[in-house]
Amino acid sequence: MTMPLDDQSSAPDEALLVLYANGDAVAARVLTARLVPRVLAQAQRLLGNRAEAEDVAQEAMLRLWRIAPEWRQGEAKVTTWLYRVTANLCTDRFRKARGVGLDEAPEPEDERPGPAEGLQERARADALQDALDKLPDRQREAVILRHIEELGNPEIAEIMEISVEAVESLVARGKRALAAELSARRDDLGYTDDG
Repeated sequence: MTMPLDDQSSAPDEALLVLYANGDAVAARVLTARLVPRVLAQAQRLLGNRAEAEDVAQEAMLRLWRIAPEWRQGEAKVTTWLYRVTANLCTDRFRKARGVGLDEAPEPEDERPGPAEGLQERARADALQDALDKLPDRQREAVILRHIEELGNPEIAEIMEISVEAVESLVARGKRALAAELSARRDDLGYTDDG
């Protein structure tokens, strides 16, 4: 049975996944439109590379479609499962990248600045990404899930398969490290005490 697109747009992720497993193509389109931007954003923040992030997002969604027939509602949220898979795929790419020689590494992307009013925003985003890249992998993942993806600590704990207390510790240490890294750049990033 298929439902019209309007009826499915407000359906929970888990219900859409079950509908997809039963052959409902509309449910797959709704779920894809809902989840891919989130997965892509998480992967790009973790990897710092758009092309790599697109590959990870595609692989994560393929894995979701493959497990759809066995999905057991109520055991986990689709987003929690997908965030965990995405994080694991990113970790796998980090491990592979560490073993790559300089000649085999891809050329850096050409990041030309946009209009003048966007330069400062770009500088801030780059500074944040650089600071995130300097964090240990687990701290970076916890900070991104908490403060960029805006997930709660219990959901992050489930994604990372650690305790809530461990999440709190990782986030706190990560925030301190980011603050220390970025504090010296306040002026050149346009941050002032009066605004």
